[in-house]
Amino acid sequence: MEKETLIKLEKLNQLRLDDTQKISVIDFFAKRDSEMEIINSIDTKNTERMVHVMPILTVVRDDVEKKLFTRDQLQKGAPETMDGYWQVPRLVE
Repeated sequence: MEKETLIKLEKLNQLRLDDTQKISVIDFFAKRDSEMEIINSIDTKNTERMVHVMPILTVVRDDVEKKLFTRDQLQKGAPETMDGYWQVPRLVE
């Protein structure tokens, strides 16, 4: 990264870096760029692409409908029911 680019980014992101911090940021990106050059120089023509570093196995269960409870079982705890629905006291008159 060049100093002019860093100055533009400072303004854009509303930052104020002192000279030591600017040198540190420029050095960091220079090191990163040199590391990327090394990585980009590696011959990967005969390398198979991969999505994940580790193999991933997703276990998916069958989507089967199960009736766990009957309506009567669920309404046993209701103080009052009518036509298969819970009856509750009226809150607004």
